[in-house]
Amino acid sequence: MARSQVPFAVLAAALVLVTGAVVVWRLDVLGRDGAEAPAGASPSRPFTAASPSAGPSASSTPRAATTPGPINTAFPGITTFRGNAARTYYGQGPVPSDPVILWRYPSSGSLCSESTAGGETKEWCGTGWTGQPNVIVHPGGRIEVRIGAYDRRYHFLDGRTGQPIRPDLSTGDLAKGSATSDPDGYPLYYAGSRDNLFRIVALDRPEPTVLWSLNAETSVPDPRWNNDWDGAALVIGDYLLEGGENSWFYVIELNRGYDARGKVTVSPRVVATIPGFDERLLADLPDNDVSIEGSVAFRNGVAYFANSGGLVQGWDISRLLHGRKGYHRVFRFWTGDDIDATVVLDDEGYLYVASELQRFDARSAEVGQLMKLDPRNPADPLVWSVPITERGGDGLGGAWATPAISGPMVYEATNAGDLLGVDRATGTVRWRIHLPGPTWSSPVPVDGVLLQGDCAGNLHAYDISRPRRQPPELWSIHLDGCIESTPSVFRGRIWVGTRGGGIFGIADRSGA
Repeated sequence: MARSQVPFAVLAAALVLVTGAVVVWRLDVLGRDGAEAPAGASPSRPFTAASPSAGPSASSTPRAATTPGPINTAFPGITTFRGNAARTYYGQGPVPSDPVILWRYPSSGSLCSESTAGGETKEWCGTGWTGQPNVIVHPGGRIEVRIGAYDRRYHFLDGRTGQPIRPDLSTGDLAKGSATSDPDGYPLYYAGSRDNLFRIVALDRPEPTVLWSLNAETSVPDPRWNNDWDGAALVIGDYLLEGGENSWFYVIELNRGYDARGKVTVSPRVVATIPGFDERLLADLPDNDVSIEGSVAFRNGVAYFANSGGLVQGWDISRLLHGRKGYHRVFRFWTGDDIDATVVLDDEGYLYVASELQRFDARSAEVGQLMKLDPRNPADPLVWSVPITERGGDGLGGAWATPAISGPMVYEATNAGDLLGVDRATGTVRWRIHLPGPTWSSPVPVDGVLLQGDCAGNLHAYDISRPRRQPPELWSIHLDGCIESTPSVFRGRIWVGTRGGGIFGIADRSGA
């Protein structure tokens, strides 16, 4: 938070003692393992503490649960990609019904810089995949939107006006993917860049100040593929979970606190570096692309993530989260092809996974590109799958977008430009809407409205109050450039960036 928000920071410090017992209780609820296991061991069944003794049947109807809440409970907002540990919080309504563009940042020009990837140097503009803004509601009601862009900067904007409310955080390369604001109220920001570094940044100084950084190339013994950080970090208790494009998964003890002047401090300690690949995967692949590009999800002591080699994994890290040693893999499933989308968990513990189609191998044909997995049945976890074989203009199929689950449905956008409504219990595709692709922006369902961006620069809203039926379009609004980023929705406003070079604030015409 900015210096003007010190009262909030002080309040957070005062609450540390009060919440300490709650944190310990919370970690107990998250699950613990009963016995020490060597790193890398694969038991015959997944970690099931705090789970039913028998998993629900594959054909059971999903519970009519309330919308999952955000991970941040002490203050309102959206602090990470998809808002919570299950990656299923999409924001708070109402969604605008007659939208207008309130502001564009910058008001003229574009957020651009040159960057090199795969030996090719080119200009990158705006914001890209996944690029979902954080939305922080400060005491007094001021809204701050935090978002990284391709101008090599993280921006901190007034949600109502689009004006900067604190200086930018500059990095050495693209500020790509989604960052995370501390969910427990500490004025900390967790953000990676293509310049190799993952940073922990203090926001209670006159300008954003890097307190600690982690180098993707030097922090692990065998970095693979790339040095970028696309995924949004997840904070569980006093631990940070993050996967890197160097193909490794990190568990980092933060040791957050405040100094004598009331300024936030961290003393991070990397307690585990876990390879996102194994020898079996490397033997099965024709290449070395095993990067972790999605955001880590978490449930009952287990961290779930996938990689570009198509490997979906669950690692029991509950002992680490209690300050002890030991972790082990409890789930492994191979889809055969690149997974950039984040693994999503429902309230019963099922996983929803979206895979790309670019290797076109036998395994991809066998398991499809959108799948529901049951980690309680590791020998045969595939509940249902949907093939997404339609190809986009790049010749590739499948999906880059992260699935959204809401009520009885799974919503997914594909590389070829299709928006799919899929029955959550059976995997039946109930409806399909074709849009200008590639549709990499992840679907956002809030209050019976589904938002979806397309690559012609249109943000669409659909009425999903009758979710199994083809949804009518409520409105669309044109922005400048392909919408790869995922919108954030909060209390009548929408924020999203585009590849056209700008970041937009959108609201109802009547309240503009």
